[in-house]
Order: sequence, then structure tokens, then C-alpha cells
Amino acid sequence: MDLGIRGKRGLVCAASKGLGRGCAEALAAAGVDLVINSRTEAEITRTAHEIAERHGVTVTPVAADITTEAGRARVLEAVGHADILVTNAGGPPPGDWRDWSRDDFVRALDANMLSAVALMQALVPGMMERGWGRVVNITSQSVRSPIAVLGLSNSARAGLTGFVAGMSRQVAASGVCVNNLLPGIHATDRAVGLDRGVAEKEGIDLDEARRRRQATIPTGTYGTAEDFGATCAFLCSQQARFIVGQNILLDGGAVNLTI
Repeated sequence: MDLGIRGKRGLVCAASKGLGRGCAEALAAAGVDLVINSRTEAEITRTAHEIAERHGVTVTPVAADITTEAGRARVLEAVGHADILVTNAGGPPPGDWRDWSRDDFVRALDANMLSAVALMQALVPGMMERGWGRVVNITSQSVRSPIAVLGLSNSARAGLTGFVAGMSRQVAASGVCVNNLLPGIHATDRAVGLDRGVAEKEGIDLDEARRRRQATIPTGTYGTAEDFGATCAFLCSQQARFIVGQNILLDGGAVNLTI
């Protein structure tokens, strides 16, 4: 399918690996020129070169921490304007609700809610002026079904979800579609870290921890970055013009919901 976005300009955050890279690859395959960021210069530069070589688009790497004001300023200077914005930031560490301090919550909010809001505030007005834009916020299945040990993430991402629910309806008449993409378990470094934590806690090996969690997913497998990227690219397409303010769950059926 031709997504109708060849020649558009996009910003994909935290794109050196994992789900962010999956989104960047899929958008580049659709002909979108990109600015991509991550914290590590060597990684993001290598990723940009590989994506540009593979897909024949312009990919500009920016080494910056998107969760900080200074990092966002560097990325926004590089992108100038964007037709497509994919927000993304690594989730806070797991833990116990009795141990989290106010500072822990503030850091989670900065990373997983307020950084995305700041990028939308910076880039969406320009999309509205030009009469077209797409925003995809990478959040988590936990906003539909909370994960107890990820309470910091649950809280921050639920806040972003509430913000988008209102804001997305306000900008839709200007041709800008804002949606959230909710990953379940995908084969990324984040999944490895969570599986390792279970393995250590229960005294089992990593493969056994992974097998147990895969057994809770109806597909029997983890998702891939390619699965995720393809869905993201569709939400950024011309064909997605009537999808507004939605929370698209991509989890292999793991969250047991009727609606």
C-alpha cells in the first residue's frame, strides 16, 4: 500500500533501536525524510546511516536526551518543521509503590508525559498552519491494564493519554491526527530487562522467564519492532485521516478486554 507520505518530514524520538527504530525504518520505507535522536552519538549516527542507505531518504541524527529541555531544543533546531512526530522515551524502572519518592514521580512525568507534550506544543501548531500532520505517541499497554511493578510508567503514561484525549479533538479540524500506540511485549531491550528481573527474583534462567511470559500472550510470541513500525507508519498515512484520539493496543491479544 502506498501510504501517501513520500517526501514528508518526520521526527522520531529514541530511534537508535527497539520500537523507535522500528517506526523510523517503516516511515523511511514509505519515503519520509527523518530526524532521529537518541542519547548516544555513535549509536544514532550509525542508525541514521543504515536507514538512509537502505531506504534512500535523508536521515539526520541528533544525539540528545529528549526528556530534557536542552535535549529537546537541540532536536527541534535540527528538525525545523515536521509533518510527522513520533514521541518515545524509555520507561522508568520497575519497583514497589511503597518505595517511590516524589522525585521518582517527577522524573517519570518529565520523561513519559511532559516531554511528549512539549514536542507537540512545539510542532503541532506548524502542522495546523500547513493543514496536515500526524502525531503518534508511543505509550504502553499499561494505560489500559496497569502493571503493578511499573506504577511510575502507569501514572505518567496515563497522564499523557488524558492530555491527548482532549488535545487531539481540538486539532483534528486542521488536518492533524494525534493518536497513541500502546505496545505490549515486544522483543526489545526493555523486554529483556523485565524478563531478567523476573528470572532473578524467581531463581530461573532467562529463557524460562521468557517462555512463561510468552505463554500469557495469545499469539505465543513477543511482537517485533517491524510489527510495531508498520502500525505506526499506517497511523501516519494519508489513509489514517479519520483516526483521531485513539489508543491502539498492539499486544498480541495479551490484554483481555471486550472493548
